[in-house]
Order: sequence, then C-alpha cells, then structure tokens
Amino acid sequence: MEELKLTSWTGQARTVVGVGPLRVGAGFTVIAGPCSVENELQLMTIARAVKDAGADALRGGAFKPRTSPYSFQGLGLKALKILEKARQETGLPIVTEVLDPRDVSWVSEFVDVLQIGARNMQNFSLLKEVGKGYRPVLLKRGMYSTLEEWLNSAEYILSAGNPNVILCERGIRTFEVYTRNTLDLSAVPAIRELSHLPIIVDPTHGTGRASLIESMALAAAAAGADGLIIEVHHNPKEALSDQAQALLPDAFSVLVHKVRSVRTCWEGLS
Repeated sequence: MEELKLTSWTGQARTVVGVGPLRVGAGFTVIAGPCSVENELQLMTIARAVKDAGADALRGGAFKPRTSPYSFQGLGLKALKILEKARQETGLPIVTEVLDPRDVSWVSEFVDVLQIGARNMQNFSLLKEVGKGYRPVLLKRGMYSTLEEWLNSAEYILSAGNPNVILCERGIRTFEVYTRNTLDLSAVPAIRELSHLPIIVDPTHGTGRASLIESMALAAAAAGADGLIIEVHHNPKEALSDQAQALLPDAFSVLVHKVRSVRTCWEGLS
C-alpha cells in the first residue's frame, strides 16, 4: 500500500477534540443513546439510563436517512429541542446527524457534535459546510470506502478550517450477510499509524446484532480505539428504527464497566 499523501497529517501530534468538558482522544469516550429520538419520554428515559451507566455523551437521531422513503425519518426540530432538554438535565453533550448543508448552521445551535453518516461521507458540499463551522464533527466511514477515501473526506473538513474531526469506524459492506456490516477493526491501528485524528468504533452498525456488540466493543478497546458509539433503547421491540441492534440499559451498564477495564489494560501495555 502506498503512503497516503495527506497534507494536514505530516508529523503532527495526535489531536484531542474538546466537546464541552470531554477530551476525545485523551482517555476513552463512550457515546450512547437511541437510534432515533421518538418522543420526550423515550429519550429522557434512555438519557438518564446511559448517564447512570457511565456514558460520556448522548446520541440521538433527529434526521434519519433511511433506505425506504416510507420509513420513519425523524422528528427534526422537535427532536433537537428534546435533545437540548436532555443535555440540560443530564449534562451529557449531544451528538446528532446532519444531512443537508442548509441545516448545518441552525442544527449547530442545539447540539455539541455534528455527525456525518456513512451515506454522506463523500457529500463534499456537506463536508465543506461543517468544515466552515465551529462544532466538532464525527465522520463515519462510508460502507464501501477505503481508508484513503475516508481520510480524504476528513481532509475536506480540515481544509475548510475546522480542526475538530473524530473518525468513526462503523463497518463496511462485504459478501457476509449474517451481520449487517463487517466491522473492520484493523482500521483502528491503521488510522493511528496514518493520522493524528481520534478514532472511535460503532459496534452497533458494525454488526447489526445486539448479541455481538459487547464482543466487538471489547475488541475495539483492545485495538486502541479512543471510544465507542453504541445504540441503547429501553424497549427495543418498540423502537421506530434499528430494533435488532439496540442494547438494553442494563446490558450497556455491564459493557461500560468491561470496556473501561480493557482500555486500562491497553494503556498499561502501550
């Protein structure tokens, strides 16, 4: 493999992204919450649960890019207001996805981290727009993307002026159908060789099966990831999206304890 020619990464110390009191890239960050914000009761219940379990930030979708146009698309502004209320009560920073360059400015008023999903990794207009802003950006790897393509997408954000980029490995499409995607954990040490940006792992979308999340989360921590982003729902069977891949709060609490222990061991061996 040829060495990647990425101008912002030559000899640079590892980046630590500030998200309120958090320092992503210094220590281990756990982001958790539902796939979609469905209503206030649902989100507040989950927000309190993940806070009690030791999560560092709350995720929740206000806009949902769905394969079918007839699937639940999110509550939009109403969801953002609910997320803002959850932050006020729990103190957890908010992570949510933005889909349209026209929405970046006003969505930024409600949340702490803007997520660029896998489908939009090469939406260059969107990348440039979040690059002009001041909010940290969580950039997910595209489902068919190479490391070089992913890193160059990050370059679009960095070159527009925003240095606060968090990479997220969320699995790639292969011929395997048992799992939703194939979680490429080799990307974690590879990215640590190639870039200064923090990298977290999404074992939820990487597997699509709640039963596999803990194993892959532990493996991600052992591989040197800077954190995890995990879907949690108090009643997955009634969730409006991604029912099969959401952890129950009790299972998430156990997982947080285990991954932090693994991370401590990794730091001791590094």
